[in-house]
Order: sequence, then structure tokens, then C-alpha cells
Amino acid sequence: MNTLEDQQWMQHALKLAERSRDEGEVPVGAVIVKENQLIAEGWNQPIDKHDATAHAEIMAIRAAGKNLNNYRLPHTTLYVTLEPCTMCAGAMIHARVGRVVFGAPDPRTGTAGSAIDLFSQDYHNHQIEVLGGLMREECGQILKDFFKARRKNNKVKK
Repeated sequence: MNTLEDQQWMQHALKLAERSRDEGEVPVGAVIVKENQLIAEGWNQPIDKHDATAHAEIMAIRAAGKNLNNYRLPHTTLYVTLEPCTMCAGAMIHARVGRVVFGAPDPRTGTAGSAIDLFSQDYHNHQIEVLGGLMREECGQILKDFFKARRKNNKVKK
């Protein structure tokens, strides 16, 4: 199910990815929506927060829990510009997120089918609907540009 609403929320997540890029972080953004209402947002902040767990999805899940006064987030959709990693997928499962929509696949660490598929495992007591590849090009391009600039800057400094 790829709707206009999905595209609008992914566009919002891309704006958050730009924010993390502008702050010197890997450009990933995430939003959590319930009944087409913004519940929470997050962007990558591991460097700024000195916290390896401060991925965009985790930041959004933490904020959503506070906003809803509940660690469980049923009937929500989490939009994220990059396919979730193992840590983030696990957090989504434990939080009972209803649906995850991601943009760019991550062939190295993606857990929604690229490297492995944690979401399809039937031993979890909660199943999450997954839609991958929404706005794939736009979500992937911001990452490509970020790492290209980083490689260029590293060559200049040496």
C-alpha cells in the first residue's frame, strides 16, 4: 500500500535526514504516525548524543512513547529513509509498531530483506507490516552524496 499519505510522511522523514546531515550525522530521518497524525520524529544523533543507539528510529520511538505515555505503539506507522538495522528492527517489534515504511535499502545491514529479514520471522509474538523502497532514489541519493563528500574531505585532510 503506497499512498499519497505515505509519500508525504516519507518527505517529512527526508527533511529530518537533511537535518541530521546538516548536523554532521549520517542522514537518516524517521517519523511515527498514527491515524495520519504526527506522533513523533527523530533523526540520527549518535555523534551529538555520544550514544550508539541514537538512530533516527530509536529517537522517534523514544519520543512517541513519551508523547503517548506508553512504551507500546500499536496502530502506528514508522517511516524511515533507510532500511532499519537489527537494533532498530528489534525496538520496533518490542514497541509493537504496526507498520514500517522505508526508503533506501541497506544491503550491508538492512533487516527488512536486504541483508536479513527479521520482520518476517514467525517466532516474534508481534508481526509488522513492511513496505520497502518508497522514494528509494531520493532516500538513497542523500546518503550517496553524504558519503561521497565525506570521502572527498578525508582525502583532502591527509
